[in-house]
Amino acid sequence: MPATGETMLAMIDADREHRSGPEAAASGRTAYPALGRWWLGTLVLVAGAASLSTEMTGARLLAPYFGASDLVWSNVIGLILVSLAVGYWVGGRMADRFPNSRALATVVIVAALALAVIPFGARPLFLASANAFANVSAGAFIASFFGALAMFIIPVTALGAVAPWSIRLSVESVGRAGSVAGRLYALSTIGAIIGTFLPVLVLIPLIGTRRTLLWTAVALAVTAAPALDRRLIWMPILVIGLAIVPLGPIKPPGAGERVLYEGESPYQFVQVVQERNGDRVLHLNEGWAAHSLLPARGVLTGNYWDAFTPLPSIAGGPHGRLLVLGNAGGTVSTLYARLWPRETIDGVEIDPLVTTAGRRYLSMANPRLHVYSADARFWLEGSRPRYDLITIDAYTQPYIPFYLATREFFRLVDSHLSPGGLAAVNVGTPPDQTALVGRIATTMRSVFPTVMVARYTNFNSIVLGFTRPTGTAAARAMLERTHGVAHGPAVQLAGELAPVAAGGTALTDDHAPIELLTDRALLAYLAEGAPGAH
Repeated sequence: MPATGETMLAMIDADREHRSGPEAAASGRTAYPALGRWWLGTLVLVAGAASLSTEMTGARLLAPYFGASDLVWSNVIGLILVSLAVGYWVGGRMADRFPNSRALATVVIVAALALAVIPFGARPLFLASANAFANVSAGAFIASFFGALAMFIIPVTALGAVAPWSIRLSVESVGRAGSVAGRLYALSTIGAIIGTFLPVLVLIPLIGTRRTLLWTAVALAVTAAPALDRRLIWMPILVIGLAIVPLGPIKPPGAGERVLYEGESPYQFVQVVQERNGDRVLHLNEGWAAHSLLPARGVLTGNYWDAFTPLPSIAGGPHGRLLVLGNAGGTVSTLYARLWPRETIDGVEIDPLVTTAGRRYLSMANPRLHVYSADARFWLEGSRPRYDLITIDAYTQPYIPFYLATREFFRLVDSHLSPGGLAAVNVGTPPDQTALVGRIATTMRSVFPTVMVARYTNFNSIVLGFTRPTGTAAARAMLERTHGVAHGPAVQLAGELAPVAAGGTALTDDHAPIELLTDRALLAYLAEGAPGAH
């Protein structure tokens, strides 16, 4: 029978009475069993690794439901630090009351069990949180979001207790307290380094986020097992059993959807679903936004990507050279391949897994397309070609990376444009919350002689930067001369074009509050009840 809480306390108290001899009694320290210093050192190392592994995997567990924004990361890091601080304080007090290895091992095995349960309990709570966000109940969203984060308080607090508890068990004399504490904290820090890099670089791409968290729990359980009372040996066995239980999809599809692909990379969670109408959609992280779309019928998507289709007509014609920054699953490059088959297209996408998914599930198979796996700005810094048209559609949902929206960045873009070339930026914001659009347009106007803005959908604005002075009427006329299926988007874009005046405060590498502007827009949108949400 599993031991109850009272049984555990009784065992701890019994072990507390155990002394190793007169020397221990004289020092007031309860000796740990004959496992020796190696066990405490190993435990501290593994606990340090588990703390950071929990932080890294915790943020990624949240990403498919809430995104991987700075706001999410701030909450995760803050929660981890608060939990560790509480663990240090409680661990120190508990170490004085129960100065023995069995008590410490019991706390560690509780942390292991709590970690092992998270991959199975996270989805229902996170889905409830996501539904609260979808229904635009801001208070419920925030409350449930912090409720989800609270899942990590128990294991991380328990892990925080390991270091002070281990110091209490290791110090045999005051004269060696400093060297003992230094050695154990060094081991804890080395463990934290391992817990930072091993999951991200090896385990998550190899076995996934949830398995990484489960095997972190197994490592803790196995390390604690030698010091456990034999009546608690079922606990590490249970942790190991949970680690081999089959896991379902990371994020279940919506009504009428079918998951075609799920994967995890060092950058994000990647999912391709097929909707009821046959459209294929690429979701990254929280999945609220569609990052690429392959329509089941026709060529056009019926969304903001279509706004890019007529732009070659005013930037180089049918034989131009195009660059897509933020290629994702290839929606824009695929549209260009179909509508402008003689164009040469370069795409830049930071995540190779997204490119693989695009080629396999979203028909991104254009022989004139070459995709580079790199960060957009880093790639521009090291590249030489000039382009007639550069489109920029790079998001870490819901944020545009700030360094892709500054004056310095747009100067770099301008240096890669041919005379008469055009830069086009998609800026996604909630309806009627276009302050960010204005700041990016102002920033582009500090670089380009002509900038125009068009609100193409309720959630998307297209900002155009011309390398030559161009009148609004002339730009509209060039767009409206577009033929074929791109004519409709061209007319819609032309009808919304509005010039941007010079002046205003540009975003710079030193000061680009993209996150603040985005958060304000989202909060205002939520407060208004999210009209037009889809």
